[in-house]
Amino acid sequence: MQQSVARPGRTLLAPLLSRFSISPLAVTDPAPDEAELDLILDAALRAPDHGKIRPWSFVLIRREARRRFGEVLAKALLARDPGASEMMIERERNRPLLAPLTIALGTRLNPIHKVPEIEQTLSVGAAAMNILNALHMLGYGAMWVTGANAYDPNVAAALGFRAPDRLIGFIMTGTPKDPPAPPARPDRGDHVRDWQGPV
Repeated sequence: MQQSVARPGRTLLAPLLSRFSISPLAVTDPAPDEAELDLILDAALRAPDHGKIRPWSFVLIRREARRRFGEVLAKALLARDPGASEMMIERERNRPLLAPLTIALGTRLNPIHKVPEIEQTLSVGAAAMNILNALHMLGYGAMWVTGANAYDPNVAAALGFRAPDRLIGFIMTGTPKDPPAPPARPDRGDHVRDWQGPV
């Protein structure tokens, strides 16, 4: 007789089921300490990696480097839009100061590898999700942000990402200022179906 195997239940998955994005406007100091960052980044390096390419590259922007990165963003905005107002420029300059830690997400692409570039990029996306989950489990709030800066070659170059490498976004994180209320989740039935054969 086959014995039933006890499987972990919903309790074990509670951290995953309770994760949601928290705006950089809603976080403050402290950021994760060095020991926590080691755990978070080790979790990132457990992402699926077809072909063992190890395409992940993460740049930590923290402490006074946030101000220097703000100058990079301000200059990048002016290069994109020479007519940008002083208010827009100042907003870019202050953007990295919104959160105590920003993790820039990069893909070290190998364009001649048999594994398609999309799979290499998706591996970095999976690593980013591991980072977000690890931050949440450690009590931090975080949001993955993109926008014009994530696709600006001047910003990418300033962070050390040069072709064929790519900058694909930023995770901004810190300690939530107030206990946030989780948002409503979409109905599972709107996104899942059983396949019964060709349509």
